[in-house]
Order: sequence, then structure tokens, then C-alpha cells
Amino acid sequence: MCGRFSVAISRQEMETYLKETFGIDSLDETIDLPRYNVAPGQNVLSVINDGKQYRAGLLKWGYVPSFSKPEDTLYKMINAKAETLRERPAYINSFKHRRCVVLADGFYEWHREGKRKTPFRIVPKQEKVMPLAGLWNVSTNPDGSKLYTCTIITTEANRTLSDIHDRMPVILVGEARELWLDPQNTDPVKLSSLLKPAAEDYLKTYKVSVNVNSSTNEGPGLIEPLE
Repeated sequence: MCGRFSVAISRQEMETYLKETFGIDSLDETIDLPRYNVAPGQNVLSVINDGKQYRAGLLKWGYVPSFSKPEDTLYKMINAKAETLRERPAYINSFKHRRCVVLADGFYEWHREGKRKTPFRIVPKQEKVMPLAGLWNVSTNPDGSKLYTCTIITTEANRTLSDIHDRMPVILVGEARELWLDPQNTDPVKLSSLLKPAAEDYLKTYKVSVNVNSSTNEGPGLIEPLE
């Protein structure tokens, strides 16, 4: 699964990435960076393609299906399994028409040994930003306002992560990123082919402080390697 991640880069670094990768010229001033402990229910920086251009903005992490009330499902559907996307009524429409990438620079996973859980941070060896495959949706709050939510897609873990956890987020590298966001690409078979584990040599892992266990904790100390 993917239940916590970081965007521990500067605003300037993110703006450079968005410009070079998606041709996005600016980032809204209300978007705070860096972030060291992003949790479900929070707004996450995401990119979509509206059919004319790429757009970066905030989506609330916790997908709300079109047939549900926000208060019933908000924060619960933070992950969607790649293997069952085409079978889940909650995701069928978004899988075809509302795909996004959630921008991170690393994610956390906990290795369980008995009652003890050890937190690890997983980051790319080379890249500064990891585009995570996601789906988004829009629903209506009781007050009539619109709520834009998302989920992060997971797949089976590669060998780099398999000793820590059996699942990992789908990381879209290179051409896969553009193919995933292309609104003209609605072929479920082609889309599903993009949802695979990262290459074995793409990621590295290291232990971090148990302070990351609480979503209320923030700060650069959370991403420091634990000796």
C-alpha cells in the first residue's frame, strides 16, 4: 500500500520539474513545499491533462466515488489495486477519463516483525520527483461545494521492497507518465499495462525515525537515515 509520502523538495525545484516535464509555467502560491509527512485526508499536489494542457493543483487524498456521500467514504479509499481497477464500479469511470499523477519524492512503508513496525523511506536513486499513478473524481459536499479527491494506485512490490512490504505505489517513468495522462487513451488493456512495479534498480530504501508514525509530525528530521 501507500499510506504516507513526502515531497521534500523546494518550491523552486518543483516549479523547474513541472516546467521541464509538463510545460507548466507556475505553481499556485497557496501550495506549501517542502512537505515531509503527507497523510490521507490532506491535499496532495497532482497533475492532470484537461485535453488541452497539463494542469497542476491540489486534490484531497481519499477518493470519493460518484455514488457515495463524501462523509461516508472520505479518507478511506486512499489506495486502489491495479489488478482490480477494471472490476471496481467505484473506479471504472475515473480509470477511463479521470487519471492523474500524484507528485512525491519518496514514500514510507512499515516492516512488521511481530508487534514491532519499523518505518522505511523509499526514494528514487536518481530522480528528484516520483510521479505516482492515481485516479481522481469530483463529488458534491452537503453545502453544494465541489470536492476533488484522489487515490494512489498500487501494485505488487518489486524485489527491492518485497522484504519490507508486499505492495508499492505505481511509479510512472518516462513515456508511461504521458500515456497515463493522455485523455485520448481510454483502452483499459493499454492503461493496465502501465501499472507495473518499478524496475529493480530504480529505488533505494533506508530506515527512518519512528517519529514519522504520527501524521502530526513534520520536519526534515523525518527523512534522515536512521543509523
